[in-house]
Parts: sequence; structure tokens; C-alpha cells
Amino acid sequence: MFDKSKVNFVNDALMFLCIMAITGIGFLMKFVLIPGQERWVKYGRNVELSLFGMDRHEWGEIHLVLGFVLIGLLVLHIILHWKMILCLYRKLIGSQRVRRIIAAVFIIVCLIGLIFPFIVKPEVQGLSRGEGRHSALHQRPLKPSEPE
Repeated sequence: MFDKSKVNFVNDALMFLCIMAITGIGFLMKFVLIPGQERWVKYGRNVELSLFGMDRHEWGEIHLVLGFVLIGLLVLHIILHWKMILCLYRKLIGSQRVRRIIAAVFIIVCLIGLIFPFIVKPEVQGLSRGEGRHSALHQRPLKPSEPE
């Protein structure tokens, strides 16, 4: 059918490449394609930064897509190692009841982490012309009924 060890090796290599690319793009967005206030301080004026024709938001999209690819590869990794995971889990935690509780808590925490971005609401803060993110951090948030 297929050589499981070869599939596992290729999968692990791809996961490592994804992690390195995600890290590199994260560093690129944090330290090279810096956001507004930092950009103003470094360059002394409001400039647009890009690399290979893409700004930090477009690089952020690539960062996100690579994250999804990594999750898919991680799921494949878990599938390939499922029997080993179960065996080690049983050896590590002897009680079936405790194993079930830990597994349930783990699944709940994972689901909360997954849905969290879709259930939170951002704080909306009004800005006057010429104000940026830095000054907004020191203002009170607008109430939904207040005009901007």
C-alpha cells in the first residue's frame, strides 16, 4: 500500500518547514515590516513598507495559510502515530477514569482555543484625525450608542 515510515518522514519534514516559515514570517512582520507607530518612529514619516511587493497584511495571510497547512500536517502526524499515542497514554496514566477526564479536559481546552476568536468582541475606540494606535490605548472605549 504505502510505506508508513516514508510518509511519516516527509510529513515531519514538511511540518518542520512550515514551522520555520511561520516563524520567519512572524519575525518579518514584527521586526522588518513594522506597524504604524513603530514605522513612524523609525522612518520619521508615514511610509508604506513591503517585501517582494507584499505588505505586512499580505504576509500575515501567508502566515495564516501556513498555520492551517501545519494543523493539517499535525493531524496527519497524529493519525500516523495514533496507536503509539494510545499505548503511551495508557502507560502514563493507569486509571481509565483519570484518562477519560484528562482527555475530556484536553478536548474542551482545544475547542475553546479554536472558537475563542469567533466569540470575542473587540474594543472599539474612536480616533480623531492624526491620532494613531498609541494615543488610542490611553482613551476610553466608545459605547455602541456613541457616534465616532
